[in-house]
Amino acid sequence: MTARKIIIDTDPGQDDAVAILLALASPKEIEVLGITAVAGNVPLPLTQKNARIVCEIAGKQDVPVFAGCDAPLKRPLVTAEHVHGKTGLDGPELTDPTMPLADGHAVDFIIDTLRNHPAGTVTLCPLGPLTNIATAFQKAPDIVEKVQEIVLMGGAYFEVGNITPAAEFNIYVDPEAAEIVFKSGRPIVVMPLDVTHKVLVTKPRCDAFRALDTKVGVFVAEMTEFFERFDVAKYGSAGAPLHDPCVTAYLIRPDLFTGRHINVEIETQSELTLGMTVADWWGVTDRPANATFIGDVDADGFFDMLTERLALL
Repeated sequence: MTARKIIIDTDPGQDDAVAILLALASPKEIEVLGITAVAGNVPLPLTQKNARIVCEIAGKQDVPVFAGCDAPLKRPLVTAEHVHGKTGLDGPELTDPTMPLADGHAVDFIIDTLRNHPAGTVTLCPLGPLTNIATAFQKAPDIVEKVQEIVLMGGAYFEVGNITPAAEFNIYVDPEAAEIVFKSGRPIVVMPLDVTHKVLVTKPRCDAFRALDTKVGVFVAEMTEFFERFDVAKYGSAGAPLHDPCVTAYLIRPDLFTGRHINVEIETQSELTLGMTVADWWGVTDRPANATFIGDVDADGFFDMLTERLALL
């Protein structure tokens, strides 16, 4: 089995950090060509810094990290320090990274990488707002058909919104970018809140991370302990949901997930439902299917694999 070539587009975020660590711990299945940072959970100066911190903790300083777009296509940036803390990675004690940012803009890296690889061999894995991906598609329309697949965390349907009553954060921050991506015609797999709220870091699962007794294990335990305070208070859930690691877990073990190939439209006009992913789960329209919308996951299998992989770093 050849490792799947991916670009991780991200706005770290504790859950982004775990998603990146899982990818870096899985070289047989995943080859991380580069990490592109975007503004989202926190502003760009922090997301690009956090991505480098995560690479260093994993001992993978050779993975290039690029800074990308610092604001959505048409709207002011909305951030989520109320969830992730002022650094985006609150919880562990953080030290500034020593590895430098890669030269060039993240959007140009995405474009060049897709142009320089055979069509259908590079998968895009967006974990935050879709600004970098949409900007690349707009700037270089020739790259769109070269994308193998887009596996993203974003949206919600049955769980409804987490930043507004109707919208999930990543899509809400840049709905125009999301619309471009969902209308791109490329195969899309969506990890919405419907599935990510089923992978909760309960105390025994957090204890398992800490029991690895490694730098990575303790880092993940400390992050998820901080991250969970928001969801426990808001939803009364048993722990923090690991939204973004669902993307990397799907690349390694797609058998852990189930969903439906359906039509998903992005609301860009309504003040009330801006950023909603209008998912035709029940097939009540004749709009063509454009995304595989994941609805369920084997949570125990997910955490077993995640803990095993983190132990390798």
